[in-house]
Amino acid sequence: MERTGFADLPLHPGRAPKWLFERMVKFSRAICEVLLYEYGEDELFRRLSDPFWFQAFSCVLGFDWHSSGCTTVTCGALKEAVDPELHGFAVVGGKGKTSLKTLDEIEEIADVFSISTDKVERLKYSSKMAAKVDNTAVQDGHQLYHHVMFFSENGKWGVIQQGMDTSSKYARRYHWRSDNIKSFVTEPHNAIVGNVRYERVLDMTSKKSEEAQRVSLDLVRDSISSLKRDLAELIRPSYQKSLDEWLDEENKKPLKQVDFLRMPRSINWSAIKKAYEFQPVNYEEFLSIRGIGPSTVRALALISDLIYGAKPSWKDPVKYSFAVGGKDGVPFPVDRKAMDESIDVLRIGVEEAKIGKDEKIKALQRLKNILPR
Repeated sequence: MERTGFADLPLHPGRAPKWLFERMVKFSRAICEVLLYEYGEDELFRRLSDPFWFQAFSCVLGFDWHSSGCTTVTCGALKEAVDPELHGFAVVGGKGKTSLKTLDEIEEIADVFSISTDKVERLKYSSKMAAKVDNTAVQDGHQLYHHVMFFSENGKWGVIQQGMDTSSKYARRYHWRSDNIKSFVTEPHNAIVGNVRYERVLDMTSKKSEEAQRVSLDLVRDSISSLKRDLAELIRPSYQKSLDEWLDEENKKPLKQVDFLRMPRSINWSAIKKAYEFQPVNYEEFLSIRGIGPSTVRALALISDLIYGAKPSWKDPVKYSFAVGGKDGVPFPVDRKAMDESIDVLRIGVEEAKIGKDEKIKALQRLKNILPR
């Protein structure tokens, strides 16, 4: 990950009032136009992929810092504000059912931009894989409900998506940026931000999971009967004790949200058969197969670990410290230069935006409120 940040995002029900949303649309359009002119498209994409800047951007637009809605409403305002023909990039997707229209919207915008078929397919694949990774390869107890993608005429893109932990009612936000991705299954995120770090989370995108990825792939490409036999060895009878109990005793820590060694009872064997027949060449290709879900990924990871000794990462990849450090030096001292640059970019956008004087003053006051004292 390049840079990470803190976001305390409790679930807030309801909708942004119309008067506020209309102003957020107007304001976000004005700021984006200034930033595009002053810094260019690449820098705007980089800023949107920076969780600290995105959070500050949301606050400047007038939204509450402490709310899961700052992600969904800010992205919604941005989508409404951006004119692909005028601004040279587009925002697609959204919250809930709207997110399911992302691929269709990519094709619609592609016609406007006259993007080649290859680039369109790559954008659609990137959208699907970002969602697949955060729902399946990173098993952190958060179910995605928001997916927004922004992309340009040259095929560069970014994704901002959000998942909800239904038990705690807190959200976790995932930032992606195409320039930073070498593989969708090897630490691809620009940032993952949230309120809580869980003790044990299966992260198959960690570099520490590379061996588990290779073994999982071998298991799928081998005979299905062998895989079923391995699985049967790990599913214990009800009278036997679970390894979970032993681990809790040893570590003296309760399980948090995502159980460590709980074998899934439901595996999509038709998807496994499809994978066997397809013979994927790498883990990314395996993960992209339709029907390969969290249970299948988890079962293969556990078999890889407990039978073949290929341990995946059980460390939660979320980062919940400030993007530019903490005033007390934890986890590292404040990078004042990085923070000043982020604030200056946003301040210039506000000051030069074609909006009313009162709106500028209020926005600059909100910007001042989020600066460390």
